Amino acid sequence: FVIFKLQTAWPDHPVAAIWVGLAAALAAGVLFSLLHAFASIHLSANQVISGTAINMIAGALTVFLARNITGSGNIRITSGFQPFNVPLLSKIPVIGDLLFTKTYPTTWLILLLVLLGGFVLKKTAFGLRLRACGEYPQAAEAAGINVRRIRYMGVMISGAFSGLGGAVLLVTIAGEFTGTVAGLGFLSLAALIFGQWRPLGILAAALFFGFASTVANVSQVIPALSVFPPVILKVFPYVVTLIALVLFSKSSQAPKAAGEVFDSAKR
Repeated sequence: FVIFKLQTAWPDHPVAAIWVGLAAALAAGVLFSLLHAFASIHLSANQVISGTAINMIAGALTVFLARNITGSGNIRITSGFQPFNVPLLSKIPVIGDLLFTKTYPTTWLILLLVLLGGFVLKKTAFGLRLRACGEYPQAAEAAGINVRRIRYMGVMISGAFSGLGGAVLLVTIAGEFTGTVAGLGFLSLAALIFGQWRPLGILAAALFFGFASTVANVSQVIPALSVFPPVILKVFPYVVTLIALVLFSKSSQAPKAAGEVFDSAKR
């Protein structure tokens, strides 16, 4: 909504409007995640039920707000991010065409966030506390860490990234808000499990699912794939997701206390 309104108000600065809109999406994601944090951490509610309920509310609420703010449930961005070629790197044979041609600014932003997230988790005191609160919160509390505060911060960070992910999808691939992301949120959960809760592993899983989705989208212009019915290739990414979950769910290296209610002894 912010991007739509700002591009209407700033017709000469569409790119600036997009960046302000991405910042607004971060803020909205943080605020909305507080509902989940309050329910699951403060009220000790079941996290799966809380997350499912909030996910359903989010879709209905965004459509309601869209219709009241703009008058339509479908909002088209007048000018999204335009792809560009990375200077010098796009000239590299083969690799340049594959990785550095027609890229979006948000692609490099997300890659930077992945590297930054891996560094914070592995090399900083906050990352150590965050991992401790997910693995063994009782030990973290015994060491003087405020587990509930750290968990609140973790949920807020995840909410910010969720909001950013939805906004990036809107200003790059989709170009239009329709109230749904076509199941990509659940694909991200699959990438989390497939990537074994490790930043680089999750990145590799996301690239794999992205490749599967791209194959499905361009299948009709590739002679070798055009012989297959389109519906088969459209469900291909989701079938791959289910297979990946079956293969890797039992060997999952999730934080040991993930999804468990923590009752602080200091309460």
